[in-house]
Amino acid sequence: MTLRQVQDAAPEVMWEGRFITAVREGTWEYVRRARGITAAVILAETDEGELLLVEQFRVPLGRNCLELPAGLIGDDDGGECDTVEKAAARELEEETGYRPSHIEVLGEFYSSPGMVAESFTLVRATGLRCVGTGGGTEHEDIVVHPVPRAEVPSFIAAKRAEGVGIDVKLLLLLADKFLA
Repeated sequence: MTLRQVQDAAPEVMWEGRFITAVREGTWEYVRRARGITAAVILAETDEGELLLVEQFRVPLGRNCLELPAGLIGDDDGGECDTVEKAAARELEEETGYRPSHIEVLGEFYSSPGMVAESFTLVRATGLRCVGTGGGTEHEDIVVHPVPRAEVPSFIAAKRAEGVGIDVKLLLLLADKFLA
């Protein structure tokens, strides 16, 4: 089957849950977010030069994962019309305890486009003020790691050595591409 034939094939929903949908299009199978839900991933650095990383258990991995703070947009009742900036600020405070004074949208990205149709919007949060302890909702157990920028590579290596999964988005920090 050619790419054009895949594009012409009508998508078939094989399974749909509250948050994800499994789709077949021709011979191609993939998953996408349900109900138009998207995600915001937050690059946040304190005035002291610490990047905020979070660690939490991820069921698909069966272990903890080190990540940038992130959250869904449009997944909660009443939040369906949230802007990326509003949802990112809310998620950053919920997960890390820091409230940003400014959110800058850096662009839309795709995490694994051969298997998942999900995109996320990367944002930079600045003007951070600590207003709580973070940790997420009552269903999450998020550990906040404020890591000095210069120590990020060694921190990631140490977490990997502990058996913690490393989210691919942390490559941004290792490349230093978005920190300039």
